[in-house]
Amino acid sequence: MMAVSVVAWWEVAAGVGLDLLLGDPRWLPHPVRGFGRVVVELERFWRWTRLPLRLAGCGLLVVAVGLAIGVVWLTLPWAAVFWIWTMVAIRDLDLEATRVARSLQRGDLDGARERLAAIVGRDTAHLEEPEILRALVETVAENLNDAIVAPLFYLALAGPLGMAACKAVNTLDSMVGYRNERYREFGWASARMDDLIHFVPARLTALLIWVSAMLLGLDARRCLRVTLRDAARQPSPNAGYPEAAVAGALGVRLGGVNWYGGVPSVKPPLGDPVKPLGAESFGQARRILYATSALMVVMALGWVS
Repeated sequence: MMAVSVVAWWEVAAGVGLDLLLGDPRWLPHPVRGFGRVVVELERFWRWTRLPLRLAGCGLLVVAVGLAIGVVWLTLPWAAVFWIWTMVAIRDLDLEATRVARSLQRGDLDGARERLAAIVGRDTAHLEEPEILRALVETVAENLNDAIVAPLFYLALAGPLGMAACKAVNTLDSMVGYRNERYREFGWASARMDDLIHFVPARLTALLIWVSAMLLGLDARRCLRVTLRDAARQPSPNAGYPEAAVAGALGVRLGGVNWYGGVPSVKPPLGDPVKPLGAESFGQARRILYATSALMVVMALGWVS
């Protein structure tokens, strides 16, 4: 059992290297997409049971995460590199966000809105360029934690099984963890579990962003000040930390009104509008993405060596 719950340094390096080299090839069946299809069927089953919605949601959480861990466990140790590759998303986060930014550069506002809709949950059909750029910087910041730091953190702690549990909970939260009428009760357990498992990684992400800001010559002092001042203002106990850190490092203001299914959601402002959000801001956010990812990879390698 011990042999399948740990990971070697070379497996971490190989998995991250494949992600940087290949990203998420569309020709390769992706386990996270497959897991999402399983969750859809499991949701139907647990709703069919007619149990109280919170209890049914707890059942979904336990069974879905258990299945994810079980599938990974059955394939270890020989598939460890594959799981690391497919559960870290450095290259794809950059590629998807950059496609949106390039559409803006070409003046293709409709194309930018369409591409943005593929990577964020908010309504994008009527966003203008400043709001698209804000959404881009916010999603890069938040996904630094969700798609990179947190999976590598749990990989270092508990091997591919820990990584699988982290990704399963995060995927569940993205599918059922909404505060609308359909999911407020049913998705309660998944949302609270996601808050719990990302508590430490979110704060670690903010710390790594601060170090990245120093290394990149950005405003590390403002990064720290804004994080301490603004991060806890967000409704989420975790998302505010990487977003506030990035806002401070870039000298921009994030937060504001987002629309989800036609319903407005107002998030408190993060950061100070020292300069307007523009293409330069997104370019700097990309640099933070790679610097922070590199720092986390080095930490993970140190933990598992």
